[in-house]
Amino acid sequence: MLKAKHLNLWIVFLSIVLMLTQLVGCTQVFDKHVEWEHEKPDEYPILRAVGYAPIQEQRGNTDTQKLLKAIRASKLNAYRELAEQVYGQKIDADTELRELIVRDEKLKASVRGIVRGAKVVKSYAVENVYTTELELDFQRVYDIYVSTARPKKFKRAVYY
Repeated sequence: MLKAKHLNLWIVFLSIVLMLTQLVGCTQVFDKHVEWEHEKPDEYPILRAVGYAPIQEQRGNTDTQKLLKAIRASKLNAYRELAEQVYGQKIDADTELRELIVRDEKLKASVRGIVRGAKVVKSYAVENVYTTELELDFQRVYDIYVSTARPKKFKRAVYY
């Protein structure tokens, strides 16, 4: 019984030694220094979007309130169109069949993203519709991105 106990201790000891040997083998013997350089795109596209909103259908007690809400709604609509151009649309669709006859069909579209750097080119009313035209110059978007994220490209690595 004593020999079995010693054998178990030797097995545990050897297991620990093997694990430590493996861990030591995984460490790096040298250190490195990595250099990066910034990379600029060759060209920058300019995206344009137009948003519309009906004036008289807006909620409000006065024509001025309705106009201000239509201005805001048309601007948001234009931003949504820009976001669709930049990020694309997520489409969810469901069709229900019963006895091989379409009973119900649902289609849902959504867009999610952040649009930075867009500017209002024109904002005007034509009859009962308020229109906002936006422009998104990717040169401006790139400048904003560089100032916040500092994109990098691998240049070289020096090992010591």
